[in-house]
Amino acid sequence: MGEPGREEYKIQSFDAETQQLLKTALKDPGAVDLEKVANVIVDHSLQDRVFSKEAGRMCYAIIQAESKQAGQSVFRRGLLNRLQQEYQAREQLRARSPQGWVCYVTFICNIFDYLRVNNMPMMALVNPVYDCLFRLAQPDSLSEEEEVDCLVLQLHRVGEQLEKMNRQRMDELFVLIRDGFLLPTSLSSLAQLLLLEIIEFRAAGWKTTPAAHKYYYSEVSD
Repeated sequence: MGEPGREEYKIQSFDAETQQLLKTALKDPGAVDLEKVANVIVDHSLQDRVFSKEAGRMCYAIIQAESKQAGQSVFRRGLLNRLQQEYQAREQLRARSPQGWVCYVTFICNIFDYLRVNNMPMMALVNPVYDCLFRLAQPDSLSEEEEVDCLVLQLHRVGEQLEKMNRQRMDELFVLIRDGFLLPTSLSSLAQLLLLEIIEFRAAGWKTTPAAHKYYYSEVSD
């Protein structure tokens, strides 16, 4: 970890009572209800896009602290249970709150990025993460810039890891992305640019050249 300042910063978006709950969970996890802590973090992640991008770091810290203190995984179990509940209701979430849906995808990808078992990503999260990304690659999602942006950001973050876990599903996902790019009936110019950038990014081995970065991101900033 080594970045307590960042933990403190993220906690500031909570009310004082919840801040204290989270600080205690990080320092003395046995002293608080860790299932409640998991629910608090998931609930806030579904409402706060900035927090959802970084919450995995906090979750990892709590899991490490609990394991070191008691050799248990109450928090991780509670976290995965909530992720599963929200995953099962993902279409309802998207219909009810497009922003909440984007936050959920950002959060589950962030958790996938941070949580490890024997230094490997958690297999239990691979297919749910893929399913969320497949949903973002459907035509109705590709017509929404916020969902396209989420899809591309998450592939930048976890695409290479996901491909190592299941290459076939990544191939299938990029067929959808290419089809969406080639049939731009309702795509904005920004969405087309983002999709082309991620197609080239993967083709280059999940890397980008300085020239490509300058081209795409100068276009985005314009």
